[in-house]
Amino acid sequence: MSSGRERALGVGGQHVLDYLKRMQAENPAFFYAVEGDDDYSGGNIFWADATARMNYTHFGDAVTFDTTYRTNRHRVPFASFTGLNHHGQPVLFGCALIVNDLESSFIWVLQTWLHSMAGRHPVSITTDPDGVIQVAVSQVLPGTRHRFCKWGIFRDTQDKLADLYQSHPTFEFEFKRCINEAETIDEFEASWESLLQRYYITDKEWLQSIYSAREQWVPLFMRDTFFGDLGLAERSEGLNTFFDGYVNASTTIQMLIKQCEKAVANWHEKELKADYDTTNTSPVLKTPSPMEKQAARLFTRRIFMKFQEELVETLANPATKIEDSGAVSTYRVAKYGEERKAHTVSFNSFEMKANCSCQMFEYTGIICRHILAVFRAENVLTLPSQYILKRWTRNAKIGSMTDENAPEPTNPRESLTVRYNNLRQEAIKYVEDGAKSIYIYNVAMDALQEAAKKVAVLKNKGPGAALDGNLANGGSKEFHASGENHMLTFQSVDEKKKKIRELTAALESTNQRCEVYRTNLLAILKDMEDQKLKLSVKVQNARLSLKE
Repeated sequence: MSSGRERALGVGGQHVLDYLKRMQAENPAFFYAVEGDDDYSGGNIFWADATARMNYTHFGDAVTFDTTYRTNRHRVPFASFTGLNHHGQPVLFGCALIVNDLESSFIWVLQTWLHSMAGRHPVSITTDPDGVIQVAVSQVLPGTRHRFCKWGIFRDTQDKLADLYQSHPTFEFEFKRCINEAETIDEFEASWESLLQRYYITDKEWLQSIYSAREQWVPLFMRDTFFGDLGLAERSEGLNTFFDGYVNASTTIQMLIKQCEKAVANWHEKELKADYDTTNTSPVLKTPSPMEKQAARLFTRRIFMKFQEELVETLANPATKIEDSGAVSTYRVAKYGEERKAHTVSFNSFEMKANCSCQMFEYTGIICRHILAVFRAENVLTLPSQYILKRWTRNAKIGSMTDENAPEPTNPRESLTVRYNNLRQEAIKYVEDGAKSIYIYNVAMDALQEAAKKVAVLKNKGPGAALDGNLANGGSKEFHASGENHMLTFQSVDEKKKKIRELTAALESTNQRCEVYRTNLLAILKDMEDQKLKLSVKVQNARLSLKE
């Protein structure tokens, strides 16, 4: 259990709060909350910008709550909520400063984060192994599957059994193999018992405790739930992949905001590059399968590569029918020479659905080689729609911004946030498409200017012209949460006009920057082609010299 020790933020806490107030003034969809009263007095702080909240609507099915600061002795008690985007890259869902280790603090942070995400619960959440956090998660997210970070278990085991690790160097390898390679529960149980007997550690209290909690961290027991991991083994580097290299034990609270902004910019740039690679380059196909062509067209590049790997493996994993009962057939799928590790696949030809004992699709959202082998045997030429998770496709961020099962916003603030996010997302797509060529750019600019005129006409008619009843009764409401209290302030019509002018100017500036980026990118690509040509000529000359 945690000690509940306090971590004073000092004047740095006020520095962070001033930044959050400034950000919300600039962007109405920016959310922040302070536990306690409005003026910072040493309580917990949470914040999430518009992009983080928008990303959660697309990728909020699997969440990681990173509290690494508690074990790595960071100077700043900085925690974060992250997930994975459609390229399998880390994506941010919110940040927090947690001043103590009390159960009430983690409950407040989780509740506040959930409120900022419109109350939409994730399918799964991964945290450090900790009793206090476990209680908080069970209270705030009772229907969410809670997983302990496997890396955290390995770290704590090495700490608790330091003497054993030192006296028996092979223990770590065998311990991890037991955890990572078990295919069935019986296999895991036998391997675990063998491990205890071989090293004479049946009486180790720590091992008994993690064995009791095995269903919360051993991959074998978690496969029936979506965690988004691009493989059945958890990432070895732990939880803090988003801020790795930016926030560490030496980061001060005065440095924190700047480092966070750098991390956000870094991952945004990587996402744009992955988007570009997916859209503008074609992967090398390895089979004549129509399914491979379909996957290349639908999935992002990294996800397609993972799918392609599974598809190619079907050539070495034949499917043998072992039972046929009408619409449902059962297959045994095993790699040549490894029949002992066979998996069982049931296939319903009427519903075009298959279930595999490896449960890779349930765990990662990517179809496994075993089901694909059965599809080959059943002459299923294209992927059925239920095996194409939108969150892994090129169009993951296109479409409705709200979950179809989520409740509609009931207050002006939430409806404003939804409208803002919708407009922002459409504007981003508009800018990306509009910058692809000078012709499209000119058409896009003309359409944008025409739209701006229509908006100006409605804007000049005043609040009464607005379709939303909330605006008709005095304008949109701005607030930031402070504990359970919401500070409400009203924007005047002049302030709204100023905001629209600023947003319009920002959009025009973005258009201009995009054209510059496009020109620079084309120049870089041309230079790369020139370099490739020069290199090719050098290689040819070298070959001729060798022949002579």
